[in-house]
Amino acid sequence: MVDKEYLRKKTEELIAAPMCYPALRLKAEAWLDSIGQEREGYTIEAFMQELAMDVHDIYDCVEFAESDEAKSALGEEAAKKLAEAAHEAQDKGVRYCICPACTAGGEILDNRDIMTV
Repeated sequence: MVDKEYLRKKTEELIAAPMCYPALRLKAEAWLDSIGQEREGYTIEAFMQELAMDVHDIYDCVEFAESDEAKSALGEEAAKKLAEAAHEAQDKGVRYCICPACTAGGEILDNRDIMTV
């Protein structure tokens, strides 16, 4: 069952992901720090806005994995493996990029209605 505690754990996974953008990490931490406080509604809003901007869909993941940028950043073999994994995920109907940050962030976005105060 997805509840606020589950989303708190997903937020911790997001924060721990090496590829989590710094601004997203800050907003995620701000939400965690505000749980149960008056300002929580504000931090949820800021966190959701940042998630919507930073979480990539599977198409972006495939495009990156097949790019020269990926080959340069990851090496040709790792980029090839990422592209294969991204295509496999896409074929299975995965909606978000398969990196740990986007996977956790997508789960949070899909269940954001639970985060109301």
